[in-house]
Amino acid sequence: MHGPSPDTLYPLPGYPRAVFLKNVVTRPNIIVGDYSYYDDPDGAERFEERNVLHHFDFYGDRLIIGRFVAIAAGTRFVMNGANHAMGGFSTYPFNIFESGWEAGFDISSWTGQSRGDTRVGNDVWLGMESLVMPGVTIGDGAIVAARSTVVSNVAPYSVVGGNPAREIRTRFDRATVARLLAVAWWDWPADKITRNLAAIRGADIELLEAAT
Repeated sequence: MHGPSPDTLYPLPGYPRAVFLKNVVTRPNIIVGDYSYYDDPDGAERFEERNVLHHFDFYGDRLIIGRFVAIAAGTRFVMNGANHAMGGFSTYPFNIFESGWEAGFDISSWTGQSRGDTRVGNDVWLGMESLVMPGVTIGDGAIVAARSTVVSNVAPYSVVGGNPAREIRTRFDRATVARLLAVAWWDWPADKITRNLAAIRGADIELLEAAT
């Protein structure tokens, strides 16, 4: 055996609070890689509804989550649709209430300030109740501390925390990070990952590189 099938909805027998996330995603503007999971005692199956906020098709922004990402309960992604127009005197969204207030509204005043796609790399750990703001990129191997608010990009293999989230430390030195990104073990086929779990779990970069 080479691990659970990524097409399994509940990968932990007897533990229905965790799902392989790609199997509950239905929106084409949310892309999730194999083995990434979301854990929530209140129904992880409702991830799209409760955890991806203000995600409107007309914006065109995507939420892209890599492989082997661990997402703890209460993590939320705020998408570009949460933003109000800021180019005029008022930020109030008169147009959404219609009844004549929609007249003359220029949708580009919203979409023109989009920050683009929100991206979560591979092998990322998002702590409980993390909040990820629009257009952020979280690099491979990063860790986001519980209840952090991520408002800017997170470097690969860094640990961030706080509101706004700031780098606390790096997990490894720069040279090791570069070598880890080059190995990109998360892209290996399942059988190769199985054969090399000791190296992946370990902290000897030469051993991991030898498996490539």
